[in-house]
Parts: sequence; structure tokens; C-alpha cells
Amino acid sequence: MKGSSSRSLVAGRVRRNPRRPLGVDWIVTDLAPATSTRLSVTWDYRCPFARNACEHLAQAIEGGAGYEIIFVPFALNEMHREDGDPSVFDDPARQRDLVAMLVGIVIRDRYPAQWLTVHKALFALRHDEGGDLRDEALLRSLLENQDIDPDIVFSEIASGWPLAAFRKEHDSAQRDHSVWGVPTFIVGDQAAFVRLMTRPTGDASASRRIIDHIINTLQEFPQLNELKHTSIAN
Repeated sequence: MKGSSSRSLVAGRVRRNPRRPLGVDWIVTDLAPATSTRLSVTWDYRCPFARNACEHLAQAIEGGAGYEIIFVPFALNEMHREDGDPSVFDDPARQRDLVAMLVGIVIRDRYPAQWLTVHKALFALRHDEGGDLRDEALLRSLLENQDIDPDIVFSEIASGWPLAAFRKEHDSAQRDHSVWGVPTFIVGDQAAFVRLMTRPTGDASASRRIIDHIINTLQEFPQLNELKHTSIAN
């Protein structure tokens, strides 16, 4: 696979990204840039398929996969608003709809060592626990459970930079790669929406094979525009 390495891999770490693709200034990595596989992945906590992709990526990283991953926030609310409605980024009445994503952006950029754990927990809040992502009390409790001071996180949100970052990265993904949904995997100049139907089983090597297959398809077979099974196995 292009960009892969035969070296022994170690658990993923977070470091600053000197190239800042898509305006993002951090990456999850475990090897030097010359030997790792670089990709970007969009997310919105409302989407169960983004949850599946997040969990496979996290399990592969925790199992030693050599990826540099740029996690790109993407607002499904913005894509689904009615014609004539203001942008969700400009509408004060819609800010509550974005708060979980803003929490995620703060954790990504200010608490990178805890990013994957909190990222998974925010997905779990919605899809495993049936929690309301707009409920600040639930979000505060989640942060406290991760030993993160929620007052600091919400102070960062109040400062305005997380919303500005959200809008910039959403717009960049849409403009530069025609992204319309989550999760979209971006490798080089190739981008594809990918719907993974299953969650990880605890086998990091299996999750890594899934992610490697996606990367290989984007790199080696851009002619494949759409492959969709006509039925879903039980």
C-alpha cells in the first residue's frame, strides 16, 4: 500500500501538523510522516456511520496502524437546511444544534491526548445512550467523566474560535473535495463517502484491514465511483 511501512508499529500518538491541510493544525500519528499513511475523515456526531468509521479508525490506531488522520468536522445541519434559511453557522437559534461538535473541536485542538477517547464517548452519548447532543448538562457530565473541566471547554466555545474553525473546515471540505456527507474519507486528491455497516469487534487487525481497503481503493481504483449492495445481510 502506498505510504505504508514494514516497520513495527506502535500505539498512536498526537502531534502538531506542520502542513495544516484543511486548516487543521494537529494529527493523530504513530510514525514519522515519511512512513505513515495520511488521510482525512469528516465527522458529525449525529451520524451512526460516522460513529462506525470513528470506532474502526480508533481501534486500528490503538492496535498500531501507521495512520496520520485529520479529523474534519462537517455540519449535516448545514447541508440539510431549507432554501432561504440562514447558515447554521450564522443563526443564533441553531447554535445549540452545534454544541457537541464545538465540544469535540475544543478537545481535538486543546486536549489532543484525550481526543480519541472523548470522540468515541460523544458518539456513544448519542448512539448507545440515546442522549441529546444539544443538552449542555449531559456534555458537561461526559467531560467530567473524562477528567476534563467543562467550564474550561465551554469558555473556549464562548470565545468564538471553535465555531470559526468549524465553519472554515466544513467550507474547505465542501469547496476542495465536494464533500456532502459523513464519513467522507480523503486521501490525496481522492475523496469518497464510505458507509461501514458494522462496528469493531475488538480485533484491531480486522479494523485495520477495513481502513486499509478503503485507502487502497481511493489510491488505486479511482474509477470505482459507486459500489452498493442491493441487500443488507442480517
